[in-house]
Amino acid sequence: MPTDSPAPADTPRTPPAPAERVPAPAPERAAHRDPGPGPTLRDSDAPAPDAPRGYRAVFAVVEFRAVFAAHLLSLLGVVVSELALTVLVYDLTGSPLLSALTFALGLLPYIVGGTLFAGVADRYPARRVLVVCDLLCAACVAVMLVPATPVAGLLALRCLVAAVAPVFTGTRMAALTDILGEGDLYVLGRSLLRIVSQSAMLIGFGAGGVLLTVLSPRGAITVTVVTFLCSAALLRFGTRDRPARATTGDGGGTLLKESLSGARLVLGDRRIRALMLLFWLPAMFVVAPEALAAPYADAIGAPPAALGLLLCAMAVGHIGAELFVGSALSPRNRSRIVLPVAAVGLLPLLVYVVRPGLPLALAALALAGAGAAYVIGLDQWFVDAVPQELRGRAMTLLTAGLMTVQGLGMALAGLAAEFFPVHQVVAGSGIIGTVCTLLLVAEVLRTAPGRMSDTEGRDGADRHVTSR
Repeated sequence: MPTDSPAPADTPRTPPAPAERVPAPAPERAAHRDPGPGPTLRDSDAPAPDAPRGYRAVFAVVEFRAVFAAHLLSLLGVVVSELALTVLVYDLTGSPLLSALTFALGLLPYIVGGTLFAGVADRYPARRVLVVCDLLCAACVAVMLVPATPVAGLLALRCLVAAVAPVFTGTRMAALTDILGEGDLYVLGRSLLRIVSQSAMLIGFGAGGVLLTVLSPRGAITVTVVTFLCSAALLRFGTRDRPARATTGDGGGTLLKESLSGARLVLGDRRIRALMLLFWLPAMFVVAPEALAAPYADAIGAPPAALGLLLCAMAVGHIGAELFVGSALSPRNRSRIVLPVAAVGLLPLLVYVVRPGLPLALAALALAGAGAAYVIGLDQWFVDAVPQELRGRAMTLLTAGLMTVQGLGMALAGLAAEFFPVHQVVAGSGIIGTVCTLLLVAEVLRTAPGRMSDTEGRDGADRHVTSR
């Protein structure tokens, strides 16, 4: 739950006037931009001959080790609590609907927190925001442990934790640029945190299942309180205190106004909007086979264990591809594969047209998961495109949108499966998603630095805002 180039200047930068839409990059950042679709290897990214390379170089940064450990602890706690809370709600109500709603409430509030509270990420020092988010979540989970807490209270607390999550994650993503810089170390640091997130899904549910055999659901939820508190301690004492990225100038701006204004500036910039959609769109379609894993396993007559394999295959492919791209490819080559891999990443789902058996379906899912490797290079493009004073809000909005579109994708896949066979829905997701991604790839190419002037980008932003 509640990641991090040089520290920002001692004096926080003031947000630009609204008429500017997205502020022009500082001269030193503009000099690093590449005229192609995305940034290539910069001279400053090249490590010294005797310096650690790859993922080892990231772990050599002491502050990142604290962030990594905090991320691992809180993620495992969240996964365990989600499973335990679902079981607890079912035990209290006997309702499958309310039990399933407990999971859904982990996704739906993301868009609320990410839109209305995004300003927190830039308005206050990052370390303070991260620690407060962890403590707030620990308090919410602690209240869940009280036997007198009704089911409605449990669900409300679940919503609150989920609303805090995008603020925490966006702040951490922006803070990684302070800790690791804006180049290759940042990209590899983000990659490691994604790998942990994917692994937590595999390990956390297994660990939660084991805990529930020896502890009550509330006993298992207690683990989450401890992990949040440990995460807060690691971030408080393991990272430096840095000033906020932006101030309210005359002090008259409200948090809500700053959050909505930041969203407007981020989404109003044509380049940033295209890159953000490239994160979101493939993710929206790739979740279809996971959402429909249970009915598909039943349709092909697979044994009960097959459901777990179908749910794990995509994560395994993602982890393997991320490790390979992060360790074997140079920053320049990671940048080169972004658009080709994004364009073909959903094509493995077309195998579902022939209603494949379990081995072929698992292979297709692993390949689809591997298609997410394009995100490593896209991370660099995104951090280069977003001005520093908007970075926290942009990262928060990115996280909130990503979780929301995945939830929407699952819901749409389930709705489509009410009218069409499951294998056709999954294959259709691959086809429609590929077409949409190809159109988006063309837009990313059109907005590449050097192919579109800053004035064109701002004019496009003005037209976009007006059209809404």
